[in-house]
Amino acid sequence: MAAAASSTTLKPSASAATISGFRRLPLSTTFGVTTLSFRHRRDQPRRFIVLSMDAKPTILVAEKLGEAGVNLLKEFANVDCSYNLSPEELCTKISLCDALIVRSGTKVNREVFESSGGRLKVVGRAGVGIDNVDLAAATEHGCLVVNAPTANTVAAAEHGIALLTAMARNIAQADASVKSGKWERSKYVGVSLVGKTLAVLGFGKVGSEVARRAKGLGMHVIAHDPYAPADRARAIGVGLVSFDEAIASADFISLHMPLTASTSKMLNDETFAKMKKGVRIINVARGGVIDEEALVKALDAGIVAQAALDVFTVEPPAKDSKLVQHENVTATPHLGASTMEAQEGVAIEVAEAVVGALKGELAATAVLTELKPYVSLAEKLGRLAVQLVAGGSGVKTVKVTYASARAPDDLDTRVLRAMITKGLIEPISSVFVNLVNADFTAKQRGLRITEERILLDGSPESPLELIQVQIANVESRFASAISDSGEIKVEGRVKDGIPHLTRVGSFEVDVSLEGSIILCRQVDQPGMIGKVGSILAEDNVNVSFMSVGRIAPRKQAVMAIGVDEDQASSH
Repeated sequence: MAAAASSTTLKPSASAATISGFRRLPLSTTFGVTTLSFRHRRDQPRRFIVLSMDAKPTILVAEKLGEAGVNLLKEFANVDCSYNLSPEELCTKISLCDALIVRSGTKVNREVFESSGGRLKVVGRAGVGIDNVDLAAATEHGCLVVNAPTANTVAAAEHGIALLTAMARNIAQADASVKSGKWERSKYVGVSLVGKTLAVLGFGKVGSEVARRAKGLGMHVIAHDPYAPADRARAIGVGLVSFDEAIASADFISLHMPLTASTSKMLNDETFAKMKKGVRIINVARGGVIDEEALVKALDAGIVAQAALDVFTVEPPAKDSKLVQHENVTATPHLGASTMEAQEGVAIEVAEAVVGALKGELAATAVLTELKPYVSLAEKLGRLAVQLVAGGSGVKTVKVTYASARAPDDLDTRVLRAMITKGLIEPISSVFVNLVNADFTAKQRGLRITEERILLDGSPESPLELIQVQIANVESRFASAISDSGEIKVEGRVKDGIPHLTRVGSFEVDVSLEGSIILCRQVDQPGMIGKVGSILAEDNVNVSFMSVGRIAPRKQAVMAIGVDEDQASSH
C-alpha cells in the first residue's frame, strides 16, 4: 500500500463556470463532473452529479503498421502515421501525443519521454521484444509499455525452421552459385537433421513452437530456460537441461531469449569453447545475445560450422561486416515476423492493447479475465468518491475494503488498488496514473491508501463480493454521501459482468456504473420521483433507469438516475 510521504494535499478545483443553471467543474481526463443546482417549489435545493466523456486522444504511429490495426485505432483516436522520423522530429511530435506505436527500428529513449511533457501515456511495441524502449524512463514518467507477444509467434518459429533447414542444406549459397553460372554439387553437400540434437535456448512461445516443428523433422530436442515449466516441456517431448549441458551436447543451437543484462553476449569466446566442434547456430531472437566478433573467430576456427542469422547487434549491419560476408553465414534482414498474416495480427494486437490502455483497461497479459470487471469497478468507485469531495477539502486518507470468500493468498489486490488510485487522482490533477506508477504517485502526493479484507463464508467462485472506498476527514459536496461514521463512502459490486454502485453513504442503491449517472438527495415522500423526472424533462434529459435508497419511509433518501450520455454532456 502507498504511504504518505509529502505534505501535498489533493484538492478538487473550486473554480466553475455557470451555464444554464449548471455548474461544470473543469476536469482533465476521461470523466468530467457536472453539478446541477435548482430549487423545488418549496425552495428545497436539489444537487446532481453527472459523469461525461472527453475528446479523442492522439496516437502517433511511427513505423509501418498493418491496415487493420490502423483502422482499429482510428475508431477510437486521432491517428498520425508519420514514418521514418529522425530522433529530433520524434521528440518534437511526441508532446502532442497520448500514445506512440513503434516496431524495432525506433528508439524510445529517455529524451522521448521527457519531451512528451507527461502527456505520453502508452508506448506500443508492434512485436515481442521491448529492448528499444527505455523501461526505467517509462516508469518514471508514468507511461505504460505494451507489446504484441503472440501474433508473430508462428511466423518467427517458421522462419527459425526455414533458416535451420536452409543452413543444413546450403540453400542460400547454392542458389547464389547457380545464379552466377556455376554448378558445384560436391561443394554444397549438406547434413541431415534426423537424429541430430537441437538445443533451444529460451523455451517461451517461439522457442516451444520451434521445438514442436523440429520434433516433426525427427530431431532430438533439448531446451534451457530457467523460467520454463518442466511439465510443459515434457508435454511436447523436450527435456529441460542446464545451459552448459545444452551447448555442450547440441549439434544445432537455436536462440529464442530476450535481450537483457543477463543474456547480452551470452554466446561468447568462453561459451563457444564449450560447444561441440561443428555446431550450427540459428538466431531469430536478438542480435545482442551473440558476441559477433567471437562468432566470427569461432567460424574461422571451425568450432561453429555454420550460422543462420536473422538479427544483428546493429541493424542494418555494416556493408563490410565480416560476419555477414562470411561464406558460412546465411543472413536475412530481420524477417522473423514478416509474413502477411503475422503483420496483420501484430497490428491488431498492439492496436487493441494501446486502445485498452488509453481507456484505462489492462493489457490482457497483465490481469486474469475474471478480474476485469472488478478493475473497472475499482476505478469508477475511486472517481466517484473523489468527485463527492467538497472543493477545498484535502484528500489524504483513503480506506479500501474488499469482501471475498477467497483466502488472501488467492486474491492479489495490487491491480485493484492501482485502479482505485487512478480514479482518485486523475479527476483532480493533470497526472496520468497507471499500473506502473500508481503507488509512487499516491505516495508523492501524500495520499495514504490502506486496505482491509473481509473474509466471507461461501463459495470462492467469484473473486470479490464487493469493493468499498472511504475518504476520511473531508467535507462532501453531496451530504448524503457521508456515512454514519463521518466518511465519504461508496460501495460497488459486479452484477452480470457490469460494475454497479450499491451504496452511497448510508443509503443502499443499485445502478449500473455505465454511462452517465445523476445522484440526487431528497425526502422520501409520494410524488418525488415524478417531480424529479419532470425537472429533468424540462431540460430534455432522458432517464434510462432510476433507483431510490432510503433509511426509513418518509426520511432522507438518495435517488440514483441513469441518463443518456450525449444529453448529460450537453447540459
